[in-house]
Amino acid sequence: MDGHFLYLSIETWKYLSMPVISAAVGYVTNVVAIKMMFHPIEFVGVWKPWLGWQGIVPRKASKMTGISVDTITESLITEEEIFGRLDSDRVAAELEQPMIELTEEITDTVMRRHHPRLWEALPDMVRSQIKRRVRAQAPSIIRELMDEVRTNVRYMFDLKGMITRVLVREKNLLNRIFLETGRDEFVFIGRSGAYFGFVFGLIQMAIWVFFQAWWLLPLFGLLVGWATNWLALKMIFNPKKPIRVPGFTIQGLFFKRQQEVAADYGSLVATQILTPQNILEEILNGPYAEKLFALVQREVQQAIDDSASVARPFVAWSLGSEDYEQIKADAVREVVARMPQTLSHMTGYAHDAMAIQETLITRLQNLSPLQFEGMLRPAFEEDEWILIAVGAALGLAVGWFQLIVLFSSVFMERFGG
Repeated sequence: MDGHFLYLSIETWKYLSMPVISAAVGYVTNVVAIKMMFHPIEFVGVWKPWLGWQGIVPRKASKMTGISVDTITESLITEEEIFGRLDSDRVAAELEQPMIELTEEITDTVMRRHHPRLWEALPDMVRSQIKRRVRAQAPSIIRELMDEVRTNVRYMFDLKGMITRVLVREKNLLNRIFLETGRDEFVFIGRSGAYFGFVFGLIQMAIWVFFQAWWLLPLFGLLVGWATNWLALKMIFNPKKPIRVPGFTIQGLFFKRQQEVAADYGSLVATQILTPQNILEEILNGPYAEKLFALVQREVQQAIDDSASVARPFVAWSLGSEDYEQIKADAVREVVARMPQTLSHMTGYAHDAMAIQETLITRLQNLSPLQFEGMLRPAFEEDEWILIAVGAALGLAVGWFQLIVLFSSVFMERFGG
């Protein structure tokens, strides 16, 4: 009697374990799928791309970046807006003191480098007057440059290129955008795997009571791994618009959270990508930097010519035209070399004036469902079959485990000879 009771208890436990194991399979396969989307950052394996793995997002960084860039530049903000919000006079005022210090230092440095005796021989009054004239030119140089950049912004600044280079260079940043923006969705994927898995396990248990074919457990394991991933992905993005049924509203989780996601996405992009520092770096080091430096050269050389006019007779007698041109070229190089440090003084004003974070959040919140889907969907869409296949494979393995370990009698009956 006791043995019979113990036997029944063990068998009952085995049956009851089915929905629990199925829930665990659903949860684990979904969590593993999420991890595989983002990690590892670099390929790990012996033969790329066949024997090893690299996270889907890092592996597709260029393509996914391109989609994200299109969303930002076509739907949210443009180069013209960014620079149109900067007032030339205010920029000149912000940079006036740094430019005064810069021009005086460069004037002394360049003249002492090329003609130290001549510079020392000039009367103090003449040297001071030259410096004053150079200082007086500084604000007008800034205004001219700002007006030129704003007028020809698409020829001077590559917004798409800047965003792309930042994201491709920093793959962790691309991961952060998806992980932080879709954090609730990823938690849902894991939990839903457990819920769906438990339901599938109950069905599996009910069928196993009456029909104990050896292939049933591996088949159900495969179905659980596949279906839980597939259902979770579908429920995140579908339906796009709310569908009201008696008692509740059905809508894809990602769209239901549009206001919150927009705030997270806008804040992250504004503080990590579209920063005044990154914009400044792009202007000074990007593909169009030569055009900016050509403008700087023109303005600085003109300012030197105007400033040197007070000492024109003395300079003309002491310097040849070739020496004078070399001095101007050297001055331009010094200005260009020190531009990053000088322009950094305006980043505080630029941050407030550009108002990038506020703009991104407001416009993201007003995107259509189709446009909004384009922010996160690319992380799943193209290779989601891989995630589903991984879930199916893990589920199949667990199904075989159940058959071999828990229901070994059925396994031995079929394969034990």
